Amino acid sequence: MDNETFEIYLVATPGLETVLCEEARERGFAGAAVTEGGVAFTGGWPDVWRANLVLRGAARVLARIGSFRAFHLAQLDKRSRKFDWAQVVRRGQAVKVEVTTKKSKIYHAGAAAQRIERALVEEAGAVISPEAPLRLLVRIDDNLVTVSVDSTGPSLHKRGHKEFVGKAPMRETMAAMFLRQCGYYGSEPVLDPMCGSGTFVIEAAEIAAGLAPGRTRRFSFEELPGFEPAAWEALRAGVQTVVPEARFYGSDRDDGAIRGAQANAERAGVADWCSFTRGAVADLQRPDGPPGLVMINPPYGARIGNKKPLFALHNALGQVLKERFKGWRVGIITSDGGLAKATGLPFLPTGAPVAHGGLKVKLYRTEAL
Repeated sequence: MDNETFEIYLVATPGLETVLCEEARERGFAGAAVTEGGVAFTGGWPDVWRANLVLRGAARVLARIGSFRAFHLAQLDKRSRKFDWAQVVRRGQAVKVEVTTKKSKIYHAGAAAQRIERALVEEAGAVISPEAPLRLLVRIDDNLVTVSVDSTGPSLHKRGHKEFVGKAPMRETMAAMFLRQCGYYGSEPVLDPMCGSGTFVIEAAEIAAGLAPGRTRRFSFEELPGFEPAAWEALRAGVQTVVPEARFYGSDRDDGAIRGAQANAERAGVADWCSFTRGAVADLQRPDGPPGLVMINPPYGARIGNKKPLFALHNALGQVLKERFKGWRVGIITSDGGLAKATGLPFLPTGAPVAHGGLKVKLYRTEAL
């Protein structure tokens, strides 16, 4: 692909835009800035590929390939036909078009989609299909039509190696950003006493090893006309990895969860550094070695009528951590501030609520106990 640059937009989990922006800047995406619903910066196609490969917190990466003004459907039809679709669509290629409209004279998204689809078929030779892996996203905002390509495909939380999923799972993209908010960058142990499918433990181990989150999966950008397989392979091969010095621990009272987490860690290539054991919170013991981070996504009870057992569980968890984990930091995710308070832990002020499974959750974190 040529040296053309355009706006690259990272879709964020609502509430985690700022921490995603921090990650993007740290990863060398200069000029990254928080914008509505995500993070934006200017770059080219190699930057799109690299963002999909290395960013842990983005849900997907959109390439905003062009824009034009349109005040009515006839104008949209005419200008859509002049748009350079060949940069992203081959003749005979299946595409899916999704249109949103806001504060514009063109207010009917369905009618707008029909005009754009017709232009794609008649001018670019595309095939319109609702099942197509390649999505073109068209946003009409204040009469400005912006065309984006979803370069990702299935959401980036689908790393490609997590086959076992526990109850109320946390997405890997969220887990990675919560770890970052707790000050975890890969040099210390991480322990999750309610590990479920092992998401926090595996993400922490991958971060410590420098493994790229997108290393084992395919992306929609591989279907684009200018995609360069050799350059992509070189980019993947160029990611530096190390053997972590720290170790990562997960426990759960459910045998199935432990077996599933172990299998997930093996598929991710981090099993040598992870230890999963069956056990209740009351049995939790501090691992040998330096202090680190206890990271937990406990049950919230949002759909449970009687929360009394959960308050008792959180109280017991807090007691164990205070007694046995001096020097460790703690991060707890919950939708119920009362449950966090029941731990008796000295939490720092909380940040913005984060959308998770139809709920709003917050990260409650401590300094070293």
